[in-house]
Amino acid sequence: MTDTTQQRTRLVDTLRRTARDRIAAQGTTRETIGAIAQDLQEIAAQTELWSEDRFPPPDEDSKQARYLIAEDHDHTFALYLNVMRPGKRIPPHNHTTWACVAAVEGTELNTLWTRTDDGTMPGRATVEKGQDITIEPGNAIGMLPDDIHSVFIPGDSVIRHLHFYGRALETLSERVMFDPEAGTCWTMDVGVQTRKAGK
Repeated sequence: MTDTTQQRTRLVDTLRRTARDRIAAQGTTRETIGAIAQDLQEIAAQTELWSEDRFPPPDEDSKQARYLIAEDHDHTFALYLNVMRPGKRIPPHNHTTWACVAAVEGTELNTLWTRTDDGTMPGRATVEKGQDITIEPGNAIGMLPDDIHSVFIPGDSVIRHLHFYGRALETLSERVMFDPEAGTCWTMDVGVQTRKAGK
């Protein structure tokens, strides 16, 4: 095991342990998740831990490579590295668990949305656009389970961002994606296949 791998493992283990302790003591509040997001940003700032040789970008025909870094045995407290090409766009969606995003390198444009209907009509939903937040090195975002955001990757460079969730993405079978123009919603699929580091 290399020194870099050992350092990454140590920092990631500390991040996940601290997140467990924060939530156990304070609950899943916006303040708690905001503090976890700041912890995540400190690890993201260690750019040598997330290098291209260890976590290659997707090929030219793909927009995203998602690497599972660590998770608990029950698929909670799951950390991923997302490597995405410019032009990648993800429509508005929720997570059904808390979520934090921090930038290693590159810019990810997040837009927050608010659901404005009462959710009683299956397949129908209205959402209202809210704040735009730029996630780039030096800042991070924390979201609660019902928060809705969309994502766009601008520019001309591949980005690397850490995503930390209360439950692993592969277990999130009830996430909802929204089409603001059509006024529709549907159950979101898991998305791209998760990779392991170095594979």
